[in-house]
This record gives sequence, structure tokens and C-alpha cells, in this order.
Amino acid sequence: MANNSYSGVKNSLVEANHDGEFGCTLKELRSLMELRGAEAIGKIGESYGDTQALCSRLKTSPTDGLSGQPADIEKRKTAFGKNLIPPKKPKTFLQLVWEALQDVTLIILEVAAVISLALSFYRPPEGEREHCGKAAGGVEDENESEAGWIEGAAILLSVICVVLVTAFNDWSKDKQFRGLQSRIEQEQKFTVVRGGQVIQIPVAEIVVGDVAQVKYGDLLPADGVLIQGNDLKIDESSLTGESDHVKKTQEKDPMLLSGTHVMEGSGKMVVTAVGVNSQTGIIFTLLGGGEDEDEDEEEKKKEKEEKKKQRKNKKQDGSVENRKKAKAQDGAAMEMQPLNSDEGTDAEEKKKANLPKKEKSVLQGKLTKLAVQIGKAGLLMSAITVIILVVLFVADTFWVQNLPWIRECTPIYIQFFVKFFIIGVTVLVVAVPEGLPLAVTISLAYSVKKMMNDNNLVRHLDACETMGNATAICSDKTGTLTMNRMTVVQAYVAEKHHKKVPEPESIPSSTLDTLILGIAVNCAYTTNIMPPEKEGGLPRQLGNKTECALLGFSKDLKRDYQAIRNEIPEEKLYKVYTFNSVRKSMSTVLKMADGSFRMFSKGASEILLKKCYKILTANGEPKVFRPRDRDDMVKKVIEPMASEGLRTICLAYRDFPASDGEPDWDNENDILSGLTCICVVGIEDPVRPEVPDAIRKCQHAGITVRMVTGDNINTARAIASKCGILQPGDDFLCLDGKEFNRRIRNERGEIEQERIDKIWPKLRVLARSSPTDKHTLVKGIIDSTIAEQRQVVAVTGDGTNDGPALKKADVGFAMGIAGTDVAKEASDIILTDDNFSSIVKAVMWGRNVYDSISKFLQFQLTVNVVAVIVAFTGACITQDSPLKAVQMLWVNLIMDTFASLALATEPPTESLLLRKPYGRNKPLISRTMMKNILGQAVYQLIIIFTLLFAGEKLFDIDSGRNAPLHAPPSEHYTVVFNTFVMMQLFNEINARKIHGERNVFEGIFNNLIFCSIVFGTFVIQIVIVQFGGKPFSCVALTIDQWLWCTFLGFSSLLWGQVISSIPTSRLKFLKTAGHGTQKDEIPDEELEELEDVDEIDHAERELRRGQILWFRGLNRIQTQIRVVNAFRSSISLYEGLEKPESRTSIHNFMTHPEFRIEDSEPHIPLIDDTDAEDDAPTKRNSASPRNTTPTPPSPSPSPSPATTVAPSTPVSPSPNQNNNAVESSNHLVPDGPKSGTPSTPGSPLHSLETSL
Repeated sequence: MANNSYSGVKNSLVEANHDGEFGCTLKELRSLMELRGAEAIGKIGESYGDTQALCSRLKTSPTDGLSGQPADIEKRKTAFGKNLIPPKKPKTFLQLVWEALQDVTLIILEVAAVISLALSFYRPPEGEREHCGKAAGGVEDENESEAGWIEGAAILLSVICVVLVTAFNDWSKDKQFRGLQSRIEQEQKFTVVRGGQVIQIPVAEIVVGDVAQVKYGDLLPADGVLIQGNDLKIDESSLTGESDHVKKTQEKDPMLLSGTHVMEGSGKMVVTAVGVNSQTGIIFTLLGGGEDEDEDEEEKKKEKEEKKKQRKNKKQDGSVENRKKAKAQDGAAMEMQPLNSDEGTDAEEKKKANLPKKEKSVLQGKLTKLAVQIGKAGLLMSAITVIILVVLFVADTFWVQNLPWIRECTPIYIQFFVKFFIIGVTVLVVAVPEGLPLAVTISLAYSVKKMMNDNNLVRHLDACETMGNATAICSDKTGTLTMNRMTVVQAYVAEKHHKKVPEPESIPSSTLDTLILGIAVNCAYTTNIMPPEKEGGLPRQLGNKTECALLGFSKDLKRDYQAIRNEIPEEKLYKVYTFNSVRKSMSTVLKMADGSFRMFSKGASEILLKKCYKILTANGEPKVFRPRDRDDMVKKVIEPMASEGLRTICLAYRDFPASDGEPDWDNENDILSGLTCICVVGIEDPVRPEVPDAIRKCQHAGITVRMVTGDNINTARAIASKCGILQPGDDFLCLDGKEFNRRIRNERGEIEQERIDKIWPKLRVLARSSPTDKHTLVKGIIDSTIAEQRQVVAVTGDGTNDGPALKKADVGFAMGIAGTDVAKEASDIILTDDNFSSIVKAVMWGRNVYDSISKFLQFQLTVNVVAVIVAFTGACITQDSPLKAVQMLWVNLIMDTFASLALATEPPTESLLLRKPYGRNKPLISRTMMKNILGQAVYQLIIIFTLLFAGEKLFDIDSGRNAPLHAPPSEHYTVVFNTFVMMQLFNEINARKIHGERNVFEGIFNNLIFCSIVFGTFVIQIVIVQFGGKPFSCVALTIDQWLWCTFLGFSSLLWGQVISSIPTSRLKFLKTAGHGTQKDEIPDEELEELEDVDEIDHAERELRRGQILWFRGLNRIQTQIRVVNAFRSSISLYEGLEKPESRTSIHNFMTHPEFRIEDSEPHIPLIDDTDAEDDAPTKRNSASPRNTTPTPPSPSPSPSPATTVAPSTPVSPSPNQNNNAVESSNHLVPDGPKSGTPSTPGSPLHSLETSL
């Protein structure tokens, strides 16, 4: 490029800037971007002339971009805005405090404390007290009775502590999350031209007037107008809901919109709108700000209605997929239909794939359920405690002492009742494990923070925990298992196979010129080889690595590709067919001086060689290349290269003489034929040194690693052997895409789950696979029912076309360096170093989260059981809880907040990788843990009760039992309380191991948080006992008493060793607890209800179940009467089916956990399945294939309400993957006409709605 033109631009820019105004306003540009296609072109022509004129109005140059001077950039930011969409305001600390106060148990406590405070100030006249019964008398000391208010105040104070701690935790979690978000945002860069230089700048720095380079896989960061494009196709589904790719050209439709994905091609655009003024920004502002909450509610209600209609309608929309045609044409002219349509439905997909809805995560599901169950038990216990206390008191005062109720005594009696009430509430507080959600959050947040150091950037918190359950990893080859530094190491050129890069002299000069010209123009101009950063380093490769290898090859041949590129700039390329996964090749057409055309092609050798009919010989002349020669070449050149793990690329060209006129460029099949082969090169991409070790670890951990690659099968097999994916002597399968598709499809070309089930367990390498194959494989493994556990699949991907597979997988890993924006959007975790061994770290962290929660549970439940039993029996026998309310709150604080911090932050160890993954259904509390919990609880109860009823004799102190109201604290009860806390402290060390290990101290000093918390708690306990006085109902203890308390606490470590000596298998009576909710446990009507919620909240489910069971009972009776008539004719069908209730009744499910529904039932549409979507048979031998991806919908779909199913035909839904209705994050466009039938008045759903 001539420099003078650039300096001219620069000067004109500087002068023009003095006027300070640009040639168009923000408003004009905004309205321009709302137009599409012909309208937009008309408007540009009418207002500005053409895109060149638009550029000059924006004071920018289409070739050189902006000058990049800070003053100019600032001016643009003030005139047109910054490229930032302001985030929602975070919740303030006070809001979080307010939320923490909403906890029911805390509210009850506050009320009780306030009443207790108020009553403590009431003084009855002196003489009256004796009439109020024994219990009321006995307050000797005047100032003692003054201190009655302390208990109430202390409770309030401890409530405040709990609230502040909770709020602080939430706040720091939110802060961490925002930090994470901003880090993800900072890492996004985009390529722009400034001052004639191509540079990468953060997305936020883009301004109006920038000339941006767009290429395959980009997520457009701003709106703009196309200045130059090659075969550019955009997926605008995120804005318009249309899943077909839109072709962008300067003549037809030059408008590029932010938030859309480049699916093919490349080009340049001039940025016209950024930030809140861009199309995505406008939508975000509509969603986020400027409307009241009420409006939101209205919107949500509407959306629910829409969704219901959509579900009825889901069967009807779907584009027919012509798979076979694609096969016939070798896919060249076919657009990738499966992909665009999958993109559209993967939101729907995901819903069906996991449990009915996006679970809060398997772990949180199990936990919430467990917490609710424990809470219910606690509520029961506390209610009984209060009732017993009240009954005993009333009986004692009015019946045994036979006293009348005197009005003056009423406040005293009320004070007693309040005291009982407070005891009851404290039992409840201790029983409810509110630390559980906290532990999960802390554990996940801590892991996520630490995983950053292991190069895992977690985008979704629960992905971290799911990863611990992973049973299969489908990995890419290039860049993940290999180093992604490609170099040409072999070449077949001029009829000779060179085992290393040939000398330029050995190649005829005409061939060499053609070769270098072909490499220079037929590689994306964004791909470059730059000099190394430090002396003696390797040259830096920018852009597509395969193309970098070819450019490097041209440098090895002592030629400079840059000179050719300067001579033929990108604008002069006549036509470009960019690489995509269907073509598997890239071609560029040049127009020669004499009017003829020459096209250069490069691509996968086995595909391009089929299209070559000539080859350049040793003297540089083309000679005929027959199929027989081709087979020879495949055997002698390509297979040997591939078996060494090289990727083979063929370079070819074709001339179109001027005499034939201009060819029809859109007929790709004709254009891409009759080629002349120039050479075939072998490109090496070495395996990363740390990968074999990482894969070995995965295999030990019970995780199968599969390689899914676009490379040829021999190359893939060679690399898989080097990595250790294929072990010699194993029984495994290596397939290529064609063979894979042949094996999994039936005669009609439909995918069958049984066929996939035959293949996937042994499949280790899938080569030459298209993105659709990857998606099919992942879906097939996830939906498979042949293993006893559902497989949990992790997938790595870097390309745009990997989006559907990444979304479908349980955990999607995107590559941070090589990955496209689209892949990163679809993923759950981003690998910042693109390295497979980081995935192993993720598995370790995931398992660690699970174990941390189990450790915490083991500790928490021991305390719960003991504290509740002690408070309960103590209250019943001595009419006063041995552990006072404030003490209980302190214990609650240790065991909930501190313990969750201490146990949830244990760092992972390598030993985590030595066990098989837990399944989705593994209970949280294993039998070993149950043994530990019960064992420790027994020990603690024995000690506490001994101290409680014989402590005064053992320690020779006054008994603290049967003390009157407001009595001073006793040494006796202080010893009980102190011993109790000491036992918890030492048991916290026991809780560090959950698999029955002996050494509980192993690695304890690696976890500083744990040590400091245990030490800190100990210190605070000393302070509370020695100086806590009245508020904590404590008396200072002597050294002797302290040593005894500590010794009794320490003995729980010794007792722990005794427990671990008892083999778990002997204790048959132990049960596990904390199972997840199975899909079948959630009845379908409830699914209907839950369909509209983003996450299933198990707690809410448990609580709402009562109402729902009631309604369901009614419905079921109605429906059954209706169905009995239908079944009269075909009774025999019902054989072998369990009673219809047992499917949905939770109680039956709980009593027979071992019977699994899937195995036994012949498929009869159950009456409860109001949503025909869930009718899919879930068994191996079902007649209708499950989720057959490409079933074309019947031409005239008739919406049949699910209730009127004819009994004789099993309903086979066609969950069509090609819904055009795109579920995207911004619902802007209604998804097509909603002609869904409303639920028929007869359907159970309808009656449920009306009754609700």
C-alpha cells in the first residue's frame, strides 16, 4: 500500500476534526442500522451515496481505518458512545442483609427474643411472688433479676451475627462472580485496522468509524456496514430467530449486526453503532432498564402463556432435513442444515436433556432435598419439645401444687412460656442445616477461584461440580491433545516424495511459482507468520495454524508470500470460497490480465484428489491423473504420511479460459472439478508432552477419553496411540464419519439409539467427523440407557460448528486461545491454555467439591443429631434445655458457617483420581459416613448425658438441674456446654476423611483456612466460657475442668479410630441418605408447572407437594374413569404394568427405591403424561426409536391432545431438532405463528389449572 495515501487520510482527519462534527449523527446511524437488505442499500445510496462516502463522512479510510490518535478516539466515544453495555447494578450490602433476615427461623427467634426482652422488665409486687408457685420463687439476688434482659439481648445479638455473616458471604460471592465476568470480557479481543496496521484491541475499545476485520467464527461486537466480503454468511438467529444463514454482500445486504455469528467467509466492515446504540444494546436496554417491576410481571405471565402454546406447537414447526441429498452431492453445495437448525433448538434440547429443566445442579438438588427433610424432622422435634415443656409446667403448677391462676402472676407465667418457646426455637435452629447451601456456595466459589490458577475459567458454577461426575470426555485432537504448532515436514511435489522439506532448486520453477502464488492468495489474509518475540525463538503463528504451516513452507522454499499479497491485495481477489466443514476445502479465484480466471484450491487430500484429473510432472507440465494413479498415490504417499500422524493437505489449481466466458460461480460442484494437482504436503502437529500422562490419569479415574477429529483416520489413529487413548491389545473401534453414520442409521436414514448403543462403548476415535457427527455421538452417549448410570459427558471444542455439541454436553470446554467466540459462548468452562491436562485438573476440583460437601455433611449431621437429642431429652426431664438459646446459636455458628468454610476449602489431592466417578444417583451420605455420624453421635450423647445427670458428683460441684427462672448460670451446665463444643472441634478433624481412612491428619497443614478456623474457634470458646458470663449462661471454669473438657473432646478422635475399624459391610442396618430427585419422581403435572421456572427448587417442591397431590388425586379419579372405558376392549395391555399410581406417587417410590421404572413397562402412554413430549419410551427395547434426530415431521401435523391417545399405538414423538423457533437469550421476535391448540378442557392439565 502506498504510504502517501495514508498520510493524506491522516491529515484530512486532523483538519476535519477541528470542526468537531462528523458527517452523520448518532440518530441517523441508529435508524440506518434498523433497515435490512434492499431498503438499507437504498437508504445508504440516498443519504450518503455509497459505503465509500459513508466512510468519508465518518472520517475513516476503508483501507487504512482510523488514525488511532487518542484525541480522535475520545471524540468518537463522546459523539457515538462507548462499546459497553452497562451491567445491572449489584445488590447493596444492606439489600443482602435484608434478604438474609427473611429466614423464617431467624424471624421466629427475633420475635421470641423481643417478647422475652419486654417481659423481663416487668416486676410483680414483691409479696405476690410466693403465690405463683415453686418455679417462680427462689430469685435470691436483686441484681440477678435485673439481668433477665440479657438473654433476649444476646439472642438478638447472635441473630445479627448470623445475618451479617450470611450477607457478607453472599456479597463476596457476588463480587467474585463479577470479577470473573469482567475477566471474561477483558479477554475478548477483536481485529481492527488502525493507521494501516492490523491490530487486536479489546472489544470495549471499538469506536464508530473503526474498520473491523470479520472472519469465520467471530461474534460481531458492534453494528456495521460491509465494505468488502468473501462468501460471508451470518447466523442472525440470535436477533431474528431465523436459523438460515444470511448471505452478506455489498450489493444485496451489507448490514452486519452485533451479537450475530459469522458462520462462513471473511470481510471488512466499518463500525456504525456501538454499545447501547447497537442492535443488541438496544435489546439489552429494553430488557434491563426503563420498565417497572409490574410490567416485568406482566411480561413474564405473557411469556408463560407463549411457552405453553409453544410446547403444544413444538411438534409442528421443523424444517425437513435432506440428509440423503447432502450425502449424494458430497455436501459441496449443501448448506449445513443440521447445524443451523440445531443451533436453534439447543436451548430446547438442553431442557430435555438434563432433568426436566436446568437443575440447580445435581448436587444442589440432592442437598436442598436433604435439608428440607432434616428441617421437617427438626420442626417436629421442636414442636414436641415445646408441648412437653408447657404440659409439664402447667401440670406441675396448677395440678401438683394446686395453685389458682392469679392475675398478678400472669406475666411470670407468660415469661415461662416464652422461655419454653425460645428453647423450642433453638432446637429448630440447631436442627435446620442452613449451612448446607452456604457450604455449596463457598466450596464452588473457592474451587472456581482456584481453578483459574489451573487454567480453567468457569463460566457456570455448577459445571465445576458436574465435572467431578464425568464418565466420558470427547476431545478434539488439534490444539488440545497436540501443540497446535503446525509445520510442513514432508511433501510430494513434481512426482517425488520428499521426506523432508525439498530444496527450491529441486522443483521446476514454473511449478514453484504456481505453488507459492496459490499459497499466498489462497490462505486467509489474516493469517501471518511474524518474527519471533525473543531472539532464537520460534516464529509466531497468527491465524489459522494449518495455513501458517503452508506460509512457513513457502518461507522454507526461500520465497516471500508477503510480496505477492502486496501485489494482489484482498480487494482484488475475484471470488473466495472459504473453508467450511461441508466443503473441507478453500478456493480463491483470480482474474488474469487476459480475462481468463485461475482458481487455487487447498483441502483434505483424499477429498481434493478425487476432483483432480491432471497432475504437474517433474518438468512442470500437467499430465493426466487417472483413478488408478490416484489409488497408487493414496497407498504410496498419503497413507504413509498419515500413519506417521501427519495431516495431509492437497494444493491444486484450475484455469478457466477467457473463450468460455464467465463460469457460473454458484454451481460449486462444477467449479470444483477438473483440477490440476500441484503437490501434497504432510503437516506435523506434535503431541503435547503432558497429554499422555493426563490421559492415563483419566483412565485410572474411570473416565473414557475419546478423540473426535476432522483429520483422516490414519493420522487420528497414530496420534491416539501416541497419546495413550488406544492401548495395544485393547478391544476398541476407530471409525470415520461415513462409517459411523452408516452404522447408526437404519434403512430410512434415521439415527437409532440402539445402533449407537452398539458402537459407543468401544469407540475411541471418530475421524473425518462433521460437527453433526460430534453432536450425534454426544447426544447418543448421554441418552443411552445401557449402562446402569447415565453417562456424564464432557466435550472440548474450538470451532463455531462445535457449538451444538458443547451445548448438548454436560460440560462444554472451549479453547481460550484457538476457540472462536461462538464456541466460548456455548461452553461452560474455558481452557485458557487449550491444554488437555487442565481438564484433568477440572475433574479433580469437581470431585473435591463433592467430597467437601460430604465432609461438611458428616460433621453437621453429627452435631445436629446430638444437639437436638440433648435439648429435647434435657428439656423433657429437667424442664430446661441444658444448652441455652445463645449457646445453641454459637454452636450453630461454628458448625454452619465456620465449618463450611473450613471443610469446603480442602485442596484436592491426586488420590481423588484413583476412584471411579460417583453417579448422578449416588447418595450424598454413604453408608461409611452414616456409620461415622451415628458412631460419633452415640459417643457424644453418652458423655453429655453422663455429665448432665452425674456431672455434679464427678466434678464435685453444685447441680445445675431444676434451677428457677433467671437463676445465675451454674458451673455444671458450663462444663456440659464446654465439653459439647470441644467434642465438635475435634470431630471436625475426624470429618476431614469420609472414605474410612485411618489418618485424619493427612495434609491438614496444606489447608491454612482449616487450621486457623479450628484454632480461632478454640480461642473464642475460651473467651466465651471465661468471660461470657450471664449472656452466654457461663461461669469461668478451673484449669482442671478445662483439661477434662478438652480430654473428653480429644477422645472423639480415638473413638473415630474405633469406628473406622468396624467394617461397614457388617452393619446391614445402615441406610444411605440424600439421593437426588429422579426424573420419574417428579410427576408430570408438576413438570408442567415447573416448566416455566428457570430452576427446580426442590425445597419448594417438597412443600408444594401436599397441595398438588390433592389436586392430582381428583384429576386422576376423573381421568381413570375416562380411561377405563377406553381400555375395556384391550385389558390385556395392562399386564406387566405396575399400578398407574406407583409411577408418580412419591411414597411408593421412597419405599421401593430399588425398583426402576424403565425396565419393566411395555410402552403404554401413561395417563399422567399430559405433555406428550415426555412420552418417549425410556427403555432399550422400545419399538419406536428414542429421539431420532432427523425425523422429518409429517406434512400435515395434527396437534393431538395428549389425553386422547389411542391405547394401541405407542406415541413416538418426533422431537424434531430443526425447530425454527430459536430460544435465544433475548426474546425479541415471537417465534413464528403460535397456532397451538389450547389444552383441551378434558385434559388433566386443564382441570389442574382450573382447580389451582
